[in-house]
Amino acid sequence: MAARRPQRRRRRPGRQAAPRHDRRAARREQRRAAILAAALEEFVARGFAAARLDDVARRARIAKGTIYLYFRDKESLFQELVRTMLSPLVGTIEAAPLRDVPIRSVAEMIVDVFIKEIYGTRRKDVIRLIISEGPRFPKLAEIYYREVIARVLPVIRGRLALAVERGELSRDALARFPQLLVAPALVAVIWNGLFGRFAPLEIRELMRAHLDLLFGDGSAP
Repeated sequence: MAARRPQRRRRRPGRQAAPRHDRRAARREQRRAAILAAALEEFVARGFAAARLDDVARRARIAKGTIYLYFRDKESLFQELVRTMLSPLVGTIEAAPLRDVPIRSVAEMIVDVFIKEIYGTRRKDVIRLIISEGPRFPKLAEIYYREVIARVLPVIRGRLALAVERGELSRDALARFPQLLVAPALVAVIWNGLFGRFAPLEIRELMRAHLDLLFGDGSAP
C-alpha cells in the first residue's frame, strides 16, 4: 500500500497580501513625498513659470512619467504642495478652542504658530511663491485663497467680533479688517526673502511689538 503524501498546508492569502499591500502603499507615499519635496525646490529655485516637470523628476530621481501617476500637471502639483504643507496648520487654528481664551492670547497663539511652523520652516517659501507668482498665475493665488485664507480669515474675524461684543476691544477696526492682525507676517516673509541676509529680522520681537500696538502692552498710561 502506497504511503500517503503529507498534505501541504495552503497559505491563507490574507497573511502575505496585507504586508505586501502595506509595503506598496508606503513606497507610493514615499515617492509622492519625494515629488512634492523636489517640486518645492524647483519652484523656489526657478519660479513656477520656469520650473519644469523634467527637472522635478530628475531631482526626485524618478522618470518624468511617474509624476503623472500622482499629479495631473504642474498646477495640480502646486495645489497639492499648498494643501500638504499648509492645510494641517489651518486645521489647527480651525480646531483651537478660541472662544474662552482672551483675545490677546488668541493673537499670541496665531503668532506662535506662524513663527514655529511657517517662518521657521520651508512653508514660508510657499507663501513667498504665492506673493511673487500670484499676479502672473491667478490660479495659484486662487488655490492659496481657497485652501488657506478663506478658511482662516473667517475664524479670526469671528473671534475678533466676539472680542468687540465682550468689550475686549474698544473699537471694531480689527474685526472689520482682520488682515491687520496678520499683515506683519507677510512683511516678515517678504523681508526675509529680499533682505534677510543683510538685516535679519528679530521676528518674535517684531510680532510682539505689533501685538502691543494692537492690544496694548499692559503698562500704565
